[in-house]
Amino acid sequence: MYRGRRYALLILGAAFLVWLAVSCLALSVTALAKDNPSYTQFGHTINVGPSDEVGDLTCFGCSIHVRGLVAGDVTAFGGNITIEDQAQVSGDVTAFAGDLRLTKNVKVDGDATVFGGQLRRDPEAGVGGDVTSMGGRGWIMLIFLSPLVVLGLVVALVIWLVQRIRRPAVPATAA
Repeated sequence: MYRGRRYALLILGAAFLVWLAVSCLALSVTALAKDNPSYTQFGHTINVGPSDEVGDLTCFGCSIHVRGLVAGDVTAFGGNITIEDQAQVSGDVTAFAGDLRLTKNVKVDGDATVFGGQLRRDPEAGVGGDVTSMGGRGWIMLIFLSPLVVLGLVVALVIWLVQRIRRPAVPATAA
């Protein structure tokens, strides 16, 4: 009897330690998330005020306006990014199918990339990494139309092969 009770107390103690470790981990992750919350929006503009500090910003089909501190990356798909009023971004800034505007006295520690849009950068805006711009909407058309053209060519090839197989064989005539 004494042995079974000891075993039960050992299991109970181990379960308590596991619960305590998981609780501490969950609380620490929650505390860090409150310090620098990350935002992801679909169709709604993200605004970061001058006194705001946030983590990563991701926007699909909308725009991002930054006037404060971003401790991560800023990414917009199908929308514009505006960084102004001495704002700072610790990570990369990427605009896909949208424009990027960097006004004077802003600081981007990572790369600034624009694909399928325009880059408007004040000479006093600081970018710590590479600045890449593949401007113009033609790139977007190229990306989305290229797979359709390839698919059309594959379908045409299949139709041609099927017609060739179904064609009756004509015997060779002897001369």
